[in-house]
Amino acid sequence: MTEKLYDQDSLLFSFRARVCACEERNSGFALELDRTAFFPEGGGQLADTGRIGEALVSDVHEREGRIWHYADRPIEPGTEVLCEIDAEQRLRRMQNHSGEHILSGVTHRLTGYDNVGFHMGADCMTIDFSGELDEAMLQRIETLANEAIRADLPIRTWYPAAEELAALDYRSKKELTGAVRLVEIKGIDLCACCAPHVKSTGAVGMVKILSAERHRGGMRLTVICGLDALDDYRRRLESAGAVSRLLSVPREKIAGGVERVLGEQAKLKERAAALENELARRMAADFPETEGNLCVFDSLLGDVALRELVNALAEKCGGFAAAFSGSDEAGYRYVIGSRHIDLRAKSRELNAAIQGRGGGSPEMIQGSCRATQAEITEALMK
Repeated sequence: MTEKLYDQDSLLFSFRARVCACEERNSGFALELDRTAFFPEGGGQLADTGRIGEALVSDVHEREGRIWHYADRPIEPGTEVLCEIDAEQRLRRMQNHSGEHILSGVTHRLTGYDNVGFHMGADCMTIDFSGELDEAMLQRIETLANEAIRADLPIRTWYPAAEELAALDYRSKKELTGAVRLVEIKGIDLCACCAPHVKSTGAVGMVKILSAERHRGGMRLTVICGLDALDDYRRRLESAGAVSRLLSVPREKIAGGVERVLGEQAKLKERAAALENELARRMAADFPETEGNLCVFDSLLGDVALRELVNALAEKCGGFAAAFSGSDEAGYRYVIGSRHIDLRAKSRELNAAIQGRGGGSPEMIQGSCRATQAEITEALMK
């Protein structure tokens, strides 16, 4: 059985080991070592990556008590190799995972809610709690979690004896058997967990709740910790700075600047709609009355104005009025209206004629088509 060095020292990033087995797999090779500090995926934390000798390790999994390191090349069993873990990646994951324990412990002590789901992604992590949390409670939890980080409390990991374990009140998402590894932050949390953690809460740096939403009768929090939180803050500041420059307002006043721009945009949309409707009325006025069909192509009118145009033209024809907006390359959206023909009944025939799809009421149908302007005109005006 492989000696689990990651259980003994979470800050061990370089070690020597002997290759016990090498098996070819579909995506490369699986290596088994006599000892490893590579953490296999588990407890919500992703596996470590790095090198075993010259082989690049992309994933690690424990299967039936054996730890397999998935690498891009084989290594002869019996070979002693220098192994190196991607320390930056591991440290960031430990910051986030230890931060999750702090946040979950604080939440459980304040509310009694359980952590019922945990997922660590590339950019952040999600934590699911068994009850709902309002904004005031979320801020309270976040503050207490960061106060625990500031206190730089020791984080202890160990395998208690069966008698000791039976007497302890610890968090666990499922019933556990055999050896159970506990992670303790005195006064904050005691939880069963197989993953490596930082040595003290101060190493987490900070915990930040990014968002909270109701989820299956409880709450799902999106959270970020440590240097990942710093990177996120930098990105947000950069984005806020860009918006500030575009709006020509100080960064702290960008919300007001956005409201001003949205208000101006709403007025422009209202004015544009009025102008489009006026244009539609004038276009319709230029068409003579006919017993047949009317067809017009336009690239300026929006959907509402296009319907206004069709309604006006339908009053001037004995067949149907059709308006198309788009191009031969991108395709057209259409509106067809009539005061004399049941267009719902005729929609299949019309769509077949113009390579279109759509439908509507007996008085008006709408949709899109792929036919060219010439093909549409020939099909509808014959």
